Amino acid sequence: MQSFKAFVVSEKDGTFTKTFQTLTTTDLPDGDVTVRIHYSSVNFKDMLATQPNNKIIRHYPCIPGIDLAGTVIHSQHPDFHTGDKVIATGYDLGVAHDGGFSELTRLPGEWLVPLPDNLTLEEAMIIGTAGYTAALSVDALERNGLSRNETPILVRGASGGVGTMATMMLHALGYSVVASSGNTAYADILTQIGAKDVIPRIDDITPKALHKPQWQAVIDPVGGDSVEEVLKHIQPFGTMALSGNTGGADFHSTVFPFILRGVKLIGIDSVYTPMSYRQYIWKRLATDLKPLHLHTVKKVVSFDELPKELDAMQQATHHGRIVIDMQAEM
Repeated sequence: MQSFKAFVVSEKDGTFTKTFQTLTTTDLPDGDVTVRIHYSSVNFKDMLATQPNNKIIRHYPCIPGIDLAGTVIHSQHPDFHTGDKVIATGYDLGVAHDGGFSELTRLPGEWLVPLPDNLTLEEAMIIGTAGYTAALSVDALERNGLSRNETPILVRGASGGVGTMATMMLHALGYSVVASSGNTAYADILTQIGAKDVIPRIDDITPKALHKPQWQAVIDPVGGDSVEEVLKHIQPFGTMALSGNTGGADFHSTVFPFILRGVKLIGIDSVYTPMSYRQYIWKRLATDLKPLHLHTVKKVVSFDELPKELDAMQQATHHGRIVIDMQAEM
């Protein structure tokens, strides 16, 4: 029986707690592959999962963390063997099944992606769910006619994980990028990693049904009411890839962007992507979609520093990608 450290959230008799705990292998969840976690990362969803009265965690106690990368130490699954390096994101990880904020975990082999060549475990978690979502969005736009002409692509929430990764990926592929962010302190970094222009957050909703077309496509991890305004600026037959709701879950729109300009609105689901497509996207993330400035946007912290980084995300004082090194010491 082996002991390990985990960050556990719990709710009992109306009291919510989040603490580091020492557990043993008898506490591991169901699954046929046991993984020693080397790296995890901090996502907006993780921050929500560690707040009281959240709608993320489905049962308590639970170990949050929707990303992990590590090494297989025991397997009963035919596709994985001791020593294999693997990635896990999505599915029920960190929501209904213990996740990445732990030194060890056990999970179904059907959730695991072999670490592609040309990626390290650390790089996989710099990318994480945020970069994976950005890659799904880029791939969706390319499948819907994205062009390397001078017409820019708008990336919203560009100082966040998805937006930062999308900006770098599009730049690496040769597309022109306009980055939208409310974090003015991050503007110089966005320019350094590939944004041709940086504009403020889009908040105002105008009464006009349509505006002069500005962007051939949009990657939007923000959502909310402002989606209506952004749709009005997409050029004919352009596409929006919508993946998030940090700006809210609801929006209202007219039919005019869709019936007068043929605009397409595509939903991006990073949680239950079919495994064959998931593996294809991770292979792209190790090749043509691998951001050139990947290590520029990372902040690597020890496991002990996790609570501080969750607080920073709640206060919106972070940018880029926060990676947790499970092996690091304070």
